[in-house]
Amino acid sequence: MTTLLSRPEAGAVATEPVISMVDVGMTYPNGKVALTDVNVTIPAGDFVFLVGPSGAGKSTFIRLLIRQQLPTAGRVVVAGRDVSRLRRGQVPQLRRRIGIVFQDFRLLPNKTVFENVAFALEVTGAATATIRRRVPQLLNLVGLQEHEQHLTTQLSGGEQQRVAIARALVHDPAILIADEPTGNLDPVTSWEIIQLLIQINDLGTTVLMATHNQEIVNAMRRRVLALEHGTLVRDEVGAAYEREY
Repeated sequence: MTTLLSRPEAGAVATEPVISMVDVGMTYPNGKVALTDVNVTIPAGDFVFLVGPSGAGKSTFIRLLIRQQLPTAGRVVVAGRDVSRLRRGQVPQLRRRIGIVFQDFRLLPNKTVFENVAFALEVTGAATATIRRRVPQLLNLVGLQEHEQHLTTQLSGGEQQRVAIARALVHDPAILIADEPTGNLDPVTSWEIIQLLIQINDLGTTVLMATHNQEIVNAMRRRVLALEHGTLVRDEVGAAYEREY
């Protein structure tokens, strides 16, 4: 029997972190330094906020994790794979281990809710039987089982983000990266999305959420990674958005 999302077995101890950055630096061809000497270890099952002002390096941090870019210094290991050592043909396999959700949803407007989630499976060659089983499971998880035949343009912003989350989970990723997932949502809807992310985390998926939403970070008191000018200035568990003295 398979579970909806993978989770560590009771009593199991993770043998390696799901994300590891060792002395990571990133300098763009134009000379801009985006990250400097970043060292981060994130164990499986963690819930982490990535915070910092615009231009602090959060987007570069995420692009390195999904191998959209390669570091110019140091080592990035994601789901047990050193991203710099992957051959081009191995990159899609890595990305199936990483679900990613964006601020702007990035849904297909001419497809239904079901078709948007199914498409992420179709492009990887999933069997029709798998799609018919998996998509309803995920729509039930995100609370959209009654909207599967609606076009995404008929949904509210919060509902569209739920579709995006369901799509991000189709391959049962080890990590869910949420890049400003509440940025376009009102406060009430934002909290609903956060509660969904907590539920997904409780099922065993590691969650990394980049955000400017101080209220959410301060209320949740989870682990916080804070970047400033490309430097990791704080890695604190049970923390607020800003350093407390």
